Amino acid sequence: MAEISRTAKQRVDRLQKVQRDHGGGLDAAATKFGGVRKDWIDLSTGINPVCYPVGEVSQDAWKALPDRAAYSALIATARQFWQVPDGADILATPGASAPIALIPRLRDKGRVHIVTPTYNEHAAAFAAAGWTETADLRHADAQVIVHPNNPDGRLFDLNALQAHLRVIDESFCDVAPRDTLIAQAATDGTIVLKSFGKFWGLAGLRLGFAIGDPALIAQLEQMLGPWPVTGPALEIGARALRDPHWADQTRQRLGNDAARLDTMMQETGVGVLGGTSLFRLYETEDASVWQERLARHHIWSRVFPYNPRWLRLGLPAPDQWDRLAAALT
Repeated sequence: MAEISRTAKQRVDRLQKVQRDHGGGLDAAATKFGGVRKDWIDLSTGINPVCYPVGEVSQDAWKALPDRAAYSALIATARQFWQVPDGADILATPGASAPIALIPRLRDKGRVHIVTPTYNEHAAAFAAAGWTETADLRHADAQVIVHPNNPDGRLFDLNALQAHLRVIDESFCDVAPRDTLIAQAATDGTIVLKSFGKFWGLAGLRLGFAIGDPALIAQLEQMLGPWPVTGPALEIGARALRDPHWADQTRQRLGNDAARLDTMMQETGVGVLGGTSLFRLYETEDASVWQERLARHHIWSRVFPYNPRWLRLGLPAPDQWDRLAAALT
């Protein structure tokens, strides 16, 4: 019993060393700056503000356990949409966060290399599983790249992939499909992650995909258990992935809106550091001052504990640009 307690304490200690901060948190922002949730514009996340029109969802999708035919239809559509290579398997998951939490348990704990700064749930997941972070990729047993990176939009090439267990998080790559590393999914030890909620703007659907080494995908499938994805998610996901016209139009709109946001911010004197067309990263004199300034107009933004000058903004919805412009002037 004492041994179990010591192990639990060690896991807690490891997790406390990893800073876990995210976008969102509108309820806390409203408590501090006033208003209610519906009064706020949330620019703290990188979620498409114009979501895919889901349309009608069948009663069967809501009432029955998800069936294998619906799951197979989604997987086949995902394989075609992302041009998944032969030799790689696909698993639909409850968002990208579920496989992120489980992947470190696919192999014996060792040393993991994570290009930072980046989305901090990867480090937290490996720490919880007993792994040690290393800055030396040559001696790493596993590695994680977020491609394009969050928050700076950095892209990677094949030379960055060296460890035996390789995690390529492409949660934001659907805005730039030409940059995808999906061809690596057929390589032993590789898992590519896709997040449906961000590009399609349906984060509440909790749908993601793990694509890669069949042996690793089979382990993940066993860990997740039966029915990891809801019936409505299977139906809506397959419908959206069969709609490349919407995807093409959305990429064009996001690109235009990202450029518009950069222009607005540069006119206030801040510098553009990068990002993707779903979120933009800016350098300011003091990001916390900027966050408070926007919050007084009920606009929530993202700051980072590791860099007090960085401010990240998602894209406003079409009817929110005037409010942002007023807050900036």
